[in-house]
Amino acid sequence: MAAVISGIESEQPVAGHTRWLRVSHWVLAASVLTLAFSGFVILMAHPRLYWGKAGNDLMPALLELPIGRNYKHGGWVPATTFFPGGNPVVSAARTYDIFNQNSWGRSLHFLAAWFLLATSFVYLTAGLASGHLWRDVIPRLRDLAPGRLWRDVRSHLRLPLPRAPGGPPYGPLQKLTYAGVVFIALPLMVLTGLTMSPAVTAAYPVLLDLFGGSQSARTIHFFTFTALVLFLVIHVAMVALTGFRRQIRAMTFGG
Repeated sequence: MAAVISGIESEQPVAGHTRWLRVSHWVLAASVLTLAFSGFVILMAHPRLYWGKAGNDLMPALLELPIGRNYKHGGWVPATTFFPGGNPVVSAARTYDIFNQNSWGRSLHFLAAWFLLATSFVYLTAGLASGHLWRDVIPRLRDLAPGRLWRDVRSHLRLPLPRAPGGPPYGPLQKLTYAGVVFIALPLMVLTGLTMSPAVTAAYPVLLDLFGGSQSARTIHFFTFTALVLFLVIHVAMVALTGFRRQIRAMTFGG
């Protein structure tokens, strides 16, 4: 991952990154962008989030998102009966032309997810073997000291921001953020994504117990990915504010 801010002045040489880190960074970036696009398409088909084991248009939603024409639709066609004099049954036919691009959207989403999973495995393996994770990403106890954290917060709020070197060392906030993405957000995204697959949960039903049902997993999946997208936006903004060309060169060509 590219450095966001470190407090090292621009006179310092560009630190750069190792080749495996640069390749995994850009594959992960492409995977996340593809997941964001395809995930939004999937969400537009049913922009409602639930909590528990089941959820559909006939149930109250935990959250309804105002995206696409499937949001707060015009209702259902009149209920019909199977025979004269019988009680009417609930109809599942909507009164409007729904948006449904689930077929290609899910296929693209799953393809990008496998790239994300494979590249994350390479990143973790190489990061542990080379010491990058222990040395540059995982915060030390001294990084968590309130005084040091507060100084790092103030340095992020002061403009103009110091020029970053395009590589380690990272500040306390960077370490906390990167560690949260690598060890919390990404694993949570993968596990909740697998929990939404009936084939996976048929073999590993413990996932349903872990997240309280497939609909709960879908809701957690959405909010976790929202946090990742927010991280991506802030990450790019900080790179732009602390030396865009310098850091892109370090993450693309190395030193």
